[in-house]
Amino acid sequence: MTRAALLSLDLPDADATEALGRRLATLARPGDVILLEGPIGAGKSCLARAFIRARLGRAEEVPSPSFTLVQVYEADGVEIWHADLYRLTHPDEVWELGLDDAFQSAICMVEWPDRLGAHVPPDALWIRLEAAGEGRRAVIVGGRDGLGKALVDG
Repeated sequence: MTRAALLSLDLPDADATEALGRRLATLARPGDVILLEGPIGAGKSCLARAFIRARLGRAEEVPSPSFTLVQVYEADGVEIWHADLYRLTHPDEVWELGLDDAFQSAICMVEWPDRLGAHVPPDALWIRLEAAGEGRRAVIVGGRDGLGKALVDG
């Protein structure tokens, strides 16, 4: 992320991280790409699970896509793609997963977006989760058609 942050949020616990995921779920729409950065254990999957459950409107099992690479959910006629690219070895492998089409028509949440290389959509919303005291901080940048700004204003 080289652009200036729109928002920096302190997330003192997992509940706060989940609340951010639920808030984001109310704002995202097809074609939004949400890139989740941070080290292992930073809360990327926690945020993604809360987002997906909020969109589904129910407490559903939301496994990490660490081994499957992509999990797809359907909520109100919209596909939600949750991708974990940690195991990819080359950026071109993202196309084998079908992410190029999903970036256009689905809501995509991508963990380990550095694996995308030059394939990062220019209007993606970046959320970097990092340690902050006993909790974590979310640094938010970008987003298509004001998605990031809507988080700031909300």
